[in-house]
Amino acid sequence: MAQKLIQGVRGMHDILPDEAERWELLEEIIRNWLRSYGYRPIRTPILEFTPLFVRSVGEHTDIVEREMYAFEDRLNGDSLVLRPEGTAPCVRAVLEHNLINASGPQRLYYNGPMFRHERPQKGRQRQFHQFGVEAFGYSGPDIDAEHIVMLARLWRDLGLEEDITLELNTLGSSDERAAHRVALIAYFEAHAEQLDADAQRRLHSNPLRILDTKNPAMQALVEAAPKLVEFLGVDSLAHFEGVQALLREAAIPFRINPRLVRGLDYYNRTVFEWVTDKLGAQATVCGGGRYDGLVEQLGGKPTPACGFGLGVERLMMLWSELDPDMARSVPDVYLVHQGEPAARFAFRLAEQLREDGFAVVLHCGGGNFKNQMKKADASGAAVAVIIGDDEAAAEEASFKLLREGGEQRRLPAAQLGETLAALLYNVEEEDGSV
Repeated sequence: MAQKLIQGVRGMHDILPDEAERWELLEEIIRNWLRSYGYRPIRTPILEFTPLFVRSVGEHTDIVEREMYAFEDRLNGDSLVLRPEGTAPCVRAVLEHNLINASGPQRLYYNGPMFRHERPQKGRQRQFHQFGVEAFGYSGPDIDAEHIVMLARLWRDLGLEEDITLELNTLGSSDERAAHRVALIAYFEAHAEQLDADAQRRLHSNPLRILDTKNPAMQALVEAAPKLVEFLGVDSLAHFEGVQALLREAAIPFRINPRLVRGLDYYNRTVFEWVTDKLGAQATVCGGGRYDGLVEQLGGKPTPACGFGLGVERLMMLWSELDPDMARSVPDVYLVHQGEPAARFAFRLAEQLREDGFAVVLHCGGGNFKNQMKKADASGAAVAVIIGDDEAAAEEASFKLLREGGEQRRLPAAQLGETLAALLYNVEEEDGSV
C-alpha cells in the first residue's frame, strides 16, 4: 500500500522556483537600498528564550498570550520560542555583544522568517518573512524621519508609490501613556455594556489596544474615547512636530491617525504604518516607530532606539502584480549534444563557458537534437550550442542564436566564448570586431 503523502504545515508555505526568483530579486533590491543609507547586516537565531519576548513585547499582548510557538526543550527544560518578531532578538544581540558601548550608535538590518500561530489568510501566514531595521543611540526626530523617508524611496524604486500611504501617530512617554491609560479604563468601564469580549479582556491589561478594534459596533465608542494627544507634554509634542516638519521638508504626504497604536508594548513617541488598500484586510505593509525604553528593559543602559519591520510576503504580493515574470532566470547558453564522445566534450565545454562568465544549462537526459532544441528554446536561452560527434572529434562547436534568428555557425571551440561575448554583449573580439 502506498504511503500517505506528507504535506507541509498549515500556514507555512513553500516558495517555488518562479516565485523564489522574484524573492531573490526583491531581497537584493532591498539590501542595496539599506546599504545606501549606511545600514549594516546582523543575523540572529530563530530560537530565543521565551522571557525575551514576555519582557519586551508585553505579557498581555496577542503575540505572547496566543500566538507564540513556545515549547520546552526536552533536553534541559528551557522554555524556548520561535521568534515572533525581530526587534527584541536584535536588542538582545546588541547588548550581549556590547555593540553600542564598543562602537557607538548602530544602524542595523536583518531579514528572515518569523513565526506566529495565527489563522492563515491572504497576506498573513504562520511562518512569514520580514526585513527589520533598527537604529540605536539616536534620540532626535531625524532618525524617525529618516526611516520613513527611506521607505518612501523604496516604494518609488519598486514602482509602488501610488499604492502605499503613510499613517503617523505619537504615543508619548511612558508617564503620559500611564495617565492616558487611567482615563481610558475609566471611560470604557463607564460603557462596559458596549464592549465586545476582546475589549473586555483587554480593559485592564492593555486598554490602548481597544482603540485599534476592527469591530464596527464599537467605532463610535472608540472615537469618543480620551485621546492620548490630550495628555502629551512639551517634549513629546516637540518631537512629534519635528518628525512632521522633516517629512514635509522631504515632501512625504502623511495622515495623522490618533488610533494608531501598534501591537507591541515597547513603542513610545513616534509610531507609523505604511498601508495599502490592495490586499484586503491585511492593509499594513510596513510598520514601526520609536522604542526608547526597550534596551534598558532588557538589561542595558538607557538607549534611544527606533526601527521598523517590512513584511516581505505582502510587499511581494503588491510588487508581483506589476510584472509577474519580472525575475525569471534564463541561461545565456543551452548546450545540446548527442553521442557519447559529444557528451564528454560538451561537459568540458560547458565548464569552459562558465569560466568565461556565461550561465550555461547542459542538457541532461538524452533525446534527439530536435527535442533538445525545443528544450533550448523553452529555456529562454539566447543561444544554443550544438555538439555532435563530428564537432567533438574536431574540437569545434556549432551555435545558433535563438532570439534573433540567423544561420547556424561552426567554429573552433576555443573561440566560442569570445565570439558569443561579442554577439550577446557587444564585447570586442581580439581583432577589434564586434
